[in-house]
Amino acid sequence: MLLIPAIDLKDGRCVRLKQGDMNESTIFSENPAAMARRWVDAGARRLHLVDLNGAFAGKPVNESAVKAILAEVGDEIPVQLGGGIRDLDTIERYLDDGLSFIIIGTAAVKNPGFMRDACSAFGGHIIVGLDARDGKVATDGWSKLTGHEVADLAKKFEDYGVEAIIYTDIGRDGMLTGVNIDATVKLAQQLTIPVFASGGLSSMQDIERLCAVEEVGIEGVICGRAIYSGDLDFAAAQARADELAAA
Repeated sequence: MLLIPAIDLKDGRCVRLKQGDMNESTIFSENPAAMARRWVDAGARRLHLVDLNGAFAGKPVNESAVKAILAEVGDEIPVQLGGGIRDLDTIERYLDDGLSFIIIGTAAVKNPGFMRDACSAFGGHIIVGLDARDGKVATDGWSKLTGHEVADLAKKFEDYGVEAIIYTDIGRDGMLTGVNIDATVKLAQQLTIPVFASGGLSSMQDIERLCAVEEVGIEGVICGRAIYSGDLDFAAAQARADELAAA
């Protein structure tokens, strides 16, 4: 089970939001590259970056912060990024910058042709982020709820050739209420590609519950507010996950 620290970028800073609300942000660091170093030193084996401004603007906004993070840790571990990535040129530029994976969310839902082209042009580097409330997919920084079922879209993108799905329960994100394990398991059981859990991680108990269902195809979990607030010790949690995997 891969525990993946999230670094959410807003106005060049590392922040956390509650349920995707840009007005409900807590600043955790003025220096995202130093934050990236902190998580790598604590044992992170991958990093998850989100360009929050980009997600709302529909184009990259925090690229300089992304580059600073890649300069700091990009040679050591894979780094993935989502937020505002809506065209092939942007994907190519970010991969050239040193990102390992590109996460496509809103554009995947609204423009399936783009999604297919991205998988064709950059096979092995494309992940889809599906954000959902009550099983229905949301887009545009979670501000718009669609009628699409998560599983239906995920299966379609699997056919296109995406590497993995990141499944976020947006009702839980940033709320420390626990991962929606049942919904994540249900999704993973319908796919052959890996699923990453996201939203609501709050405790070591969540990690242990996720490890118990890892075999259905849940490969990792995005760690957000809990590791910043101190509710979860990241290094201890990754060590516990490794211990359970070896048992």
